[in-house]
Amino acid sequence: MKNILLLTDFSKNAWNAIFMALKLYAAWDCKFYLLHTFEPKDWKMVPNQGDSGSFEINSPVEHDLEERMEATKNYLIKNNVNSDHSFEALLVAGSLVDTIRVLISRYDLDMVVMGTHGTTKSKKFFVGNNALQVLRKVSNCPILLVPESFDFQRLTSIAFPTEFMYFTPKYVLSPLLELLKKWKSSINIIFIAQEYRMTEEQKTNWDILNKRLKGFPVSFIEIPISSKVSKDILKAAFDLETELIVLTQYSHSFFEKLIQEPIIKRTVSKTTVPLLVLPDFTPG
Repeated sequence: MKNILLLTDFSKNAWNAIFMALKLYAAWDCKFYLLHTFEPKDWKMVPNQGDSGSFEINSPVEHDLEERMEATKNYLIKNNVNSDHSFEALLVAGSLVDTIRVLISRYDLDMVVMGTHGTTKSKKFFVGNNALQVLRKVSNCPILLVPESFDFQRLTSIAFPTEFMYFTPKYVLSPLLELLKKWKSSINIIFIAQEYRMTEEQKTNWDILNKRLKGFPVSFIEIPISSKVSKDILKAAFDLETELIVLTQYSHSFFEKLIQEPIIKRTVSKTTVPLLVLPDFTPG
């Protein structure tokens, strides 16, 4: 069974991410944990009716959120006809990142799924603040980011940008290999070329990746590195009509550029497709 965390702020973007997760893992036996975190700013102490000398915490905000979470869970139970899927709602007061870190180990999570922006979306950047914080600070679980405008139906093609600068352990690629096998997808290796020729280390890493992808339809595309890495990757993915971009956090240089770099042209931001970030499993 797969344990998948679905983050929600009840926005259209969050719903779209949830729907993609259900479709993407339709063929798996899954337990989905719906999570909403909030800051307890509206909590206040009120006298406890049963004991004049004590107080209790009253939070009308929390009460409203409990109802919304329950409604969300019930909607999914009613409308998702997949008998291999089950749902649990989690409402937590506190930091989103800290909560995710705790839940990864508590529920042995296989994936964290969230929208790219949510209610505070900004088209200036590839991802919004919450998604950015999760990408930067959660390094021990795969993270799937889904843009609001992306309508996922099938996983026919995957884009895998890489510099071949780092050796990627076999277990890091497991989520990617599982998707390729189950969906019978093709994979497009997008080589971000920093130099005219590959170094010996890059060639070795390419050979290893080739062996791991043996049996899958693989194509190789080379693009020169530029000051607009995210634009280059997104354009290549769009041209290839891929439904998913997969990155590893080992690719630190252009991974950082991708999540920080402003995307100025709206035509580029419209071509964004879901991004799956595979972890490096470093502590913290």
